[in-house]
Formats: sequence, structure tokens, C-alpha cells
Amino acid sequence: MTFRTVGQVMTCEVVHARPETPFKEVVRLLDHHRISGLPVVDDDDKVLGVLSGTDLVRAQANRAGRDPGLVVTAADLMTSPAITVHPEQSVPDAARLMERRGVERLPVVDEEDRLVGIATRRDLLRVFLRTDDDLRRQVTEDVLAGALGAAADAVAVLVRDGVVTLDGRVDRRSQVTEAVHRTWRLEGVVGVLNALTFRFDDFLPHATPAATSVR
Repeated sequence: MTFRTVGQVMTCEVVHARPETPFKEVVRLLDHHRISGLPVVDDDDKVLGVLSGTDLVRAQANRAGRDPGLVVTAADLMTSPAITVHPEQSVPDAARLMERRGVERLPVVDEEDRLVGIATRRDLLRVFLRTDDDLRRQVTEDVLAGALGAAADAVAVLVRDGVVTLDGRVDRRSQVTEAVHRTWRLEGVVGVLNALTFRFDDFLPHATPAATSVR
């Protein structure tokens, strides 16, 4: 089964702060960009923590008794270490992590823990908004009939909770690959279960009849 990845739904242009960013500047960043939180990164763009509007409100509520001459910075307020994900992780895995840890956003980092994007609840949930009936219609009409020219009764399409099952037999192996590839790229599809078989393996130099499935 193939799932959409975090890298496909994340926001690439990330508003962030540095550890030394003053409290008021963080407030301005959140207000200007209309966001509820942001990652805090060092000079090498490695994620040090995450700062939310809730952290800022808490800081204001607890400022009694604080030295009035002390400049409060992002480093003083951020939640650290940050809970992060990698671009190749699946959307369902990221959603489960977000729910389990009770966070609203996940900084997306590369192999060296450098910030490359951010995935919010809205980014992840956008994948799940389409109905199963709508997805089935698009797979049947746009992918199978439209792009591949497959007969209407050649492939059965079952969609449940965004996971599409393709079952049937087509002429060529390349059609199987194309059907799976095009289906899982559709907005709203979170997984593809392939049970297709093909008559001819056109990946071979001389195509021969076959009754093989590609999974």
C-alpha cells in the first residue's frame, strides 16, 4: 500500500524565529502571518523548539515578579525539544503522532535535522476531506476511463476512508503501474491497495501473455 507523504502536503515557506528573537517580535510574526505558532531554529536552521500563541499568553500571565529590565526571547518561551517529522513519513503516521503528542504543528526536517517545511493539522486534514464516493468517481472516470482507456467493467474500484482498492484485469503491465501512480496522486487519496493483474508484460522486450499482479 502506498500513502501520501508529509513532503507532499507540508508548507515549504516556513515562518520561524531565532532563539534570540524578542517576545514582541514573535507576537508580530504570528499576527502578521496569521499563524498560531512557529519553529525556533539556530543559525544552521536546525530546529531547537516550537513556540505557540499559548506559550506567549502563558508568559504574559506569569510575568509578575519578573525583572522588568529582562528581555524575554523565543528561547525562554519555546517548548523544547521539538517533535519533528521527515518528508518521507506518511500522512497517517504524522497525523497519529500529532494526535498522540497533542500538538498543532510538526516541523519537517531533513536527515541533518534542518528545517525544510512545516505540517499543520490543516495540511494533514486537507487530505481527508473528500468523500469516498467522490474519490471513486474520479478514479473511475479520470484515471481508468480517461487516462488509461480501460473498459468500465475491467476494474472494480472500492474506496473506504480514503484508501482505494483496485481489483481487476487490464491489458498491459504498464497500465497497472500507471493506474496505481495516478490514483495515489489524487487529492484525498491516503492509500492505494493494488490487486490488478495484466495480460501482457510490456516491460519485457517481447511482450508475452501473463496473469501476474503487480503490488
